[in-house]
Amino acid sequence: MTSRERIRRIIARQPADRCGFWMGNPHAQTLPLYHAYFGTSTLEDLHRTLGSDLRWITPQDMETTYRHPEGKGLFDAWKYKRSLGEPGPLAGAESIREVEEHDWPRLEYLHFEEALERLSTAGEVYRASGFWAPFFHDVMDLFGVEDFMIKLHTHPAVVEAAFDHVCGFYLEANERFFREAGSQIDGYFFGNDFGTQRDLMISPAHFDRFILPWFLKFTWQAHRHGYQVLLHSCGSVHRIIDRLIDAGVECLHPLQARAENMDAVTLARDYGGRISFFGGIDTQELLVHGSEDEIREEVVRVRDVLGPHLIISPSHEALLPNVPPTLVAAMAAAACAE
Repeated sequence: MTSRERIRRIIARQPADRCGFWMGNPHAQTLPLYHAYFGTSTLEDLHRTLGSDLRWITPQDMETTYRHPEGKGLFDAWKYKRSLGEPGPLAGAESIREVEEHDWPRLEYLHFEEALERLSTAGEVYRASGFWAPFFHDVMDLFGVEDFMIKLHTHPAVVEAAFDHVCGFYLEANERFFREAGSQIDGYFFGNDFGTQRDLMISPAHFDRFILPWFLKFTWQAHRHGYQVLLHSCGSVHRIIDRLIDAGVECLHPLQARAENMDAVTLARDYGGRISFFGGIDTQELLVHGSEDEIREEVVRVRDVLGPHLIISPSHEALLPNVPPTLVAAMAAAACAE
């Protein structure tokens, strides 16, 4: 069974020869450490060495995708601020007109040559692609966290107008990309961190009003193009997993193991058989401080609890330099064992 077929079947909750595996997406500061240890030179080499079944190929991360004549990025709030708590360019906006006057990204600056080339040369691995579309965070950054949270209550129409611009751009960008990529994509993988260590960032009622309508458009769009839907959300999202399943999410990532109610036993008890799981190997403590034997034991435990419709992977995909390569190797070996 090829990696591509294996992951497709796992996400479709059909029998596969074993659970899947994805190494994750090591941080830029981590890659040189891993290359030195494994004797690799590229991210692709590293994935092949460790046996990753999946490749994450998002045009959003490629510098050649959005070519603004003045070098601007998509939703570059970070050009105006240095921290999450700092006000963004829409801070203080109290009217829809002020939102409309913001310098929004333009679709004519999109180019997909690099992303399409990477898809076409990926080989027989599962291709998770599409715009990452972190629209929740984009809007939050544009206002600033405090201003955003307050305006959910005081100026909801202003917040909705910002979501309309951000999500409308991503939806049309995906549409153009999906038309060109066609069957080279297997699943639409997109990400918004809706949770904290203990609970949701916003109430389920606010999720239903501000997030869910656009969320449904993204999942419907992916299914219309024949793609499976994989969602990334760090933190505790246990209270809305039912909503995510109803909205068409087929695979949930990264299963932040130490967040409230996101442990393997709770997820299996409450949602097993209704959605496929992706992640679950703790990167907050275990993959930092554990032993190789402890890693192997945890992979087996998580596989037994959440399998068989499971892609084993770190509970935070951006492996930081404090995750030793020896423990990543132990995780990979245990995950890929039949």
